[in-house]
Amino acid sequence: MNILTFDIEEWFHILDNESTKTAKEWQCYEPRIHDNMERIFGILDETGVKATFFCLGWIAEKYPDVIKTIADKGYEIGTHTHMHQLIYEQHPNVFANDMERSIKTLEDISGKKVRCFRAPGFSLCRDNLWVFDILVNLGITIDSSVFAAPRMHGGFSDYSCNAPAFIQYNGIRLKEFPVNRAKLAGKSFVYSGGGYFRLFPYFCIKSWARKSPYIMAYMHPRDFDAKQPVFKDLPLSRKFKSYIGLSGAHKKLKKFLNDFEFTDIDGADKIIDWENARVITV
Repeated sequence: MNILTFDIEEWFHILDNESTKTAKEWQCYEPRIHDNMERIFGILDETGVKATFFCLGWIAEKYPDVIKTIADKGYEIGTHTHMHQLIYEQHPNVFANDMERSIKTLEDISGKKVRCFRAPGFSLCRDNLWVFDILVNLGITIDSSVFAAPRMHGGFSDYSCNAPAFIQYNGIRLKEFPVNRAKLAGKSFVYSGGGYFRLFPYFCIKSWARKSPYIMAYMHPRDFDAKQPVFKDLPLSRKFKSYIGLSGAHKKLKKFLNDFEFTDIDGADKIIDWENARVITV
């Protein structure tokens, strides 16, 4: 089962960086979302693949035409929060208000129910499991925020299931579609999205994908924008990860979608035997 998703945000929505932290800083940068979305739509039109779009409410408010086009093309829309902030830096009430605003904005523009969520930067960790209570209260039934490997922004390295399952917390359950991982020299790593996908040579990605019964591919509009400006205040390690492989990512994704069969979360949800699915208590 291979699932394709996109996190719809601007090229400057880089987390944990002073020059790109809030809307005050964002207003200093040129918009590139429309050209970048056209690249994504072109890939999907050419390959005929469905995808789930986790959209920022901020994008929806500023560029409602982007969300309308996603909806009109028949793609599934989920929420990526409203203001793209790390969850572990927020108070639960702040997060709840942000999410409520995002869901309402996306539903009003798209005319579709929002039931899927992904945390910015996969910033779900053991310290903020209260997120699940808020998601359920807001009508979210599917989460795709578990990144079961060490990472800079949170991560859930002890999560034990490398496939869709129920995640259970405080007496509630959601369907969880985690990011898939592979193993190399006994260590878990991710290859199917973002900077990881751009970094690894395609023959490695193809080899790992052939061995995996489940893939959660996650991309961003900026992943296909080789001409985006470079943030000079990023540390060298983050600069490398943020800009490596941009020029070849477009062709690499088309190869990936042609070599493997992908669907969206909705399509995967419909074929999973949830009655016999694993339950992971956190």
